[in-house]
Amino acid sequence: MSSQLAMPLPLRPEEVMREKSLGDAIALCAKAGGYALDKGLQLELEVDKAQFSRWMSGGEGVVWPKLDRLMSVCGNDAPLLWMLHQRNYDLHSLRHRETEVERQNRLLREEVAALRRVLQAGVANDA
Repeated sequence: MSSQLAMPLPLRPEEVMREKSLGDAIALCAKAGGYALDKGLQLELEVDKAQFSRWMSGGEGVVWPKLDRLMSVCGNDAPLLWMLHQRNYDLHSLRHRETEVERQNRLLREEVAALRRVLQAGVANDA
């Protein structure tokens, strides 16, 4: 079992809104994450085939820690977005908050860009 989390993959709201059920949204989540609905994903999530099948059919609810793990493993939030759409949220206006790592990354990129501008200005003045 790899326990490696996937890089987040953006899904267009229209892709999520097309799904008819939470099970369909889970299938979209898996497909967008590069998983087939097979034993590999079930092993990664540490759930058995019967439980996974009940999630897909709506026969059993998915507890938040398992749903969170599914979305992290697959690298997208399709089931969560589908639920928000079902509650009449506008998926086009939702946005993620910046994580601390993303904030640090953005600040470092801005600093590098500023340093490049200074260096380029210095080179231009020397010429």
